[in-house]
Amino acid sequence: MKKFLALGLAAALSLSLLAGCGTPSDPSGSSDPGGSDPGTAANGSVYYLNFKPEQDAQWQELAQIYTEETGVPVKVVTAASGTYETMLTSEMAKDDAPTMFQVNGPVGLNSWKDYCYDLSGSDLYGELTSTDYALMNGGEVAGIAYVIESYGIIVNQTLLEQAGYTVEDIQSFDDLKTVAEDITARRDELGFSAFTSAGMDSSSDWRFKTHLANLPIYFEYQDKGINATDAIEGTYLDNYRNIWDLYINNATCDPAELTAKTANDALNDFVSGQAVFYQNGSWEYTNVVGEGKLSEDEVTMIPIYFGVGDEANQGLCTGSENYWCVNKNAPEENIQATLDFMYWCVTDETALQAITGGTGAMPSGEDGMAFAIPFKAAPESSNPFVALDAQMTADGKTPISWNFTTMPSEEWKNMVGSALAVYAADQTDANWDAVVSAFVDGWASEYALANG
Repeated sequence: MKKFLALGLAAALSLSLLAGCGTPSDPSGSSDPGGSDPGTAANGSVYYLNFKPEQDAQWQELAQIYTEETGVPVKVVTAASGTYETMLTSEMAKDDAPTMFQVNGPVGLNSWKDYCYDLSGSDLYGELTSTDYALMNGGEVAGIAYVIESYGIIVNQTLLEQAGYTVEDIQSFDDLKTVAEDITARRDELGFSAFTSAGMDSSSDWRFKTHLANLPIYFEYQDKGINATDAIEGTYLDNYRNIWDLYINNATCDPAELTAKTANDALNDFVSGQAVFYQNGSWEYTNVVGEGKLSEDEVTMIPIYFGVGDEANQGLCTGSENYWCVNKNAPEENIQATLDFMYWCVTDETALQAITGGTGAMPSGEDGMAFAIPFKAAPESSNPFVALDAQMTADGKTPISWNFTTMPSEEWKNMVGSALAVYAADQTDANWDAVVSAFVDGWASEYALANG
């Protein structure tokens, strides 16, 4: 990518912070390969296009701290939810293109592999706890996972107990269905619903067209012993329909309203005590727990039970779709500056506390990112959802791997999401057939377009 033109230090920092509000040659052969001394890159600059809007404020603060310490301008721009690929395409065409960006796995890499600097010689790569967290492009390390996350169904245990249940009563899809439908039957008496709104606008629909859609893909892959395919069969789409029906028919809003519901609507449903269950992930912890929200002992997470296999021993959905990449087309000094910044993020005590810590972990006193990160210097994450996933695995439960990184395209997700929304408003077999067609036929056609 092309050169980010540094402004005067004060102006650069100010403008970069404003811009971020919103949702190669071989430096590894230099005297400082990949970041052991950030000060050596003072003549370069960093432009990070961040994927996660929920962590924008933390990245802005870290960028400012790094600039104050090193003199290296760091600009962070955050894409709004659901717009990252579009924004990355637009930014890549600019003179001041990102030097640091993200891909979501093998399919995302397919679109950007020609832009990815080989990280195999970098100090960042040397900090990984396992090479399993490296995203390969042939013999090159094209990306490095910087966060390991889990998702499932977040539970307000206080409300669940008021309804007469505990999480121990929910060990399968049938159990979840029984509890949810009983809460719905007594909603007026209880004063709350089973599920939050399943918003289908762009800020929220990824939870269902991507994360929930991972489940039928995972179980089909397990049956076949594969980890990718050019043609999904849709073996478990009846189960997908069952869980979707459960979500939308036992929620805080009418299913016909879902296209107007947002991620904030769902979050507010949960933290205000209007719903017991909320499908989301470990990244959402600081948004649901804290002052004015719920207490730590009120919340937990359970698997998304799907009615398939050994449900009593099913774990959370765990993996990564967040791989850092460096733009090999950037000027050499900006590549080196970027490698230095990334290395600082995973080795510096302040940065590590900000990235892995929770309540009050930022130098400003604001909440940290509470990530689990796969680097040697990382402390244990303060995020209880992360600890819960580790405990489930230690207890012999099988995590559901993240296979949505093999979905053939963003357009495929959008087609599935649109069909889900239409079906929610009018739950006929014909409209579900359209979901199946988008899932199965759309997969084959989008895979062919992406792979020739």
